[in-house]
Amino acid sequence: MTFGDAGDALILGIVEGLTEFLPISSTGHQIIVADLLNFSGDKAVAFNVIIQLGAILAVVWEYRAKIAGIAISLPTNIESRRFVRNVLIAFFPAVLLGLAFADVIQHYLFNPITVAAALVIGGILILWAEKRKHLVRAESIEQIRWHDALKVGCCQCLALIPGTSRSGSTIIGGLFFGLSRKAATEFSFFLAIPTMIGATTYMFIKHGSTLIDGNLGMLAIGFVTAFIFAMIAVRALLRFIGHHSYAAFAWYRIAFGLLILATWQFGWIDWAHVTEL
Repeated sequence: MTFGDAGDALILGIVEGLTEFLPISSTGHQIIVADLLNFSGDKAVAFNVIIQLGAILAVVWEYRAKIAGIAISLPTNIESRRFVRNVLIAFFPAVLLGLAFADVIQHYLFNPITVAAALVIGGILILWAEKRKHLVRAESIEQIRWHDALKVGCCQCLALIPGTSRSGSTIIGGLFFGLSRKAATEFSFFLAIPTMIGATTYMFIKHGSTLIDGNLGMLAIGFVTAFIFAMIAVRALLRFIGHHSYAAFAWYRIAFGLLILATWQFGWIDWAHVTEL
């Protein structure tokens, strides 16, 4: 591992940690930053997915008491069983679509222009979700019904398109379906655990030998960095939504997406991975 490789891993780990749980698309930011760093190919895609495990472990650590309580009470507590059922119901739609179309999506849509367009469209949807009258039916994750979980899970499928944002699609979907900001955000966090562990396992099976071959140092740096910065981002987001809407993230998405589109349109940056649209 060279000094440059270590620097790339550090940068990508910071980007992953800060963006994974914010509704601004971690995958989209990773694609753009990796393109600027000339870190590309199947190895880059697999690397980005695997360091997401570091970010997911930050959520596991943050909610360790609740997770342990659910695990212990699962055989006897109906609320714990209902919660696990809801997470599994929301988890499976993305699994089915991901297994069917992941390679096609990666081949045709993993480029900065798709990301930029998805950022702008997603930002507009967030503004719409925040502007409309919000009727709350579930103040906490314990009050989420199974069909609400299924709807949120279907929204998560949109995140297969890079730039959409997994957390953004599930949180904003939750708002549309009557979840409070806190319930939608926390359910998105818990749904991320099986989703990203599954994605990491799939990528490791598919690209494990390539990643391990001389890249353990990069993986370690990216993993640890993602964990640290994800912990910071999760705690900051939970404090933020207590007093603010998600509109600020929407405007950031729109501005950043338009900036990327402008650099492409005017030729200011030669995006290496732009495909024919």
